[in-house]
Amino acid sequence: MMTLVYVLVFIGSALILGYTSNRLIKSLSKVARFLKWKEFVVAFFTMALAASLSNFFVGISSVIHKIPELSFSDVIGGSIVDLTLAAGLAALISNKGLKLKSRTVQGSAIFTLLIAILPILLIQDGILSRFDGILLIIVFCLYIFWVFKKEDRFTKEYNSEKVKPANALKNFFIIILTVIALLIASEGIVQSARYFAQALGLSLPLVGLLIVGIGNALPEISFAVQAAKKGDDWLVIGDLMGSIIIPATLVLGIVAILSPIEIPDFSPFAIARIFLVLAALAFVIFTRTKQTIDKREGLYLIGLYILFLLAEIIA
Repeated sequence: MMTLVYVLVFIGSALILGYTSNRLIKSLSKVARFLKWKEFVVAFFTMALAASLSNFFVGISSVIHKIPELSFSDVIGGSIVDLTLAAGLAALISNKGLKLKSRTVQGSAIFTLLIAILPILLIQDGILSRFDGILLIIVFCLYIFWVFKKEDRFTKEYNSEKVKPANALKNFFIIILTVIALLIASEGIVQSARYFAQALGLSLPLVGLLIVGIGNALPEISFAVQAAKKGDDWLVIGDLMGSIIIPATLVLGIVAILSPIEIPDFSPFAIARIFLVLAALAFVIFTRTKQTIDKREGLYLIGLYILFLLAEIIA
């Protein structure tokens, strides 16, 4: 009976995370139009940051419950989902694949590869220390500096549609409510993950990799699919890259500073490390060779995620 309750808690929390994150993005978009923010700022920073709030709140909750390793596995699992399942589904749904001709996207692809594997490299000694956390935040700041250093990336205003002040104010309050909902849902995710680990005899990192990771990646998957349907390829890739970079640097950096992350048993991450590198390399190769992720490559990315699941379960 308790297992069913926690399954429902997890599913409900994951659905709330997905819905509220998407609602948060929509409200932020309207506020961005009202404030006349530029398209690049919205695509590569605002939306990705909003989608990463679920990772942040899960991280804070895991620190409070003294299980920061759950945050680490959530971020690694989520990165694999974003690089494979989310990008692959978006490529399949788009009309002619995801076209990625932007120089910023090309440059960010390399940065995404390096940052995706950075936490795995830093924790090889069994701990993501406070010093490592500071290093991750410095890397995040360097990325933001690189993103915003050229003025030519801010010439196009995000969506010329006008938003009335009353509508912008309403969406501002919606943003506050969705953040509160994210806090509550994140607590549900953490509590259910702890229960699954105990009841099923699984390690908490493995639960984080396979269950929490995909639960927290629902906003990115949903947003990527919706943007791909509209043909907003730059928005899909920009959001996915930001959704990898921000949790792997800013979120893990903050968590590690608050509570160093110790991984005494690295075995669940041995397979994840291999697939994370494979997924990151495939993502970079696809984005930089033909400047397109076509439908065949989308199927390859999805297949890679399925292999990852099977490898973790069998092992």
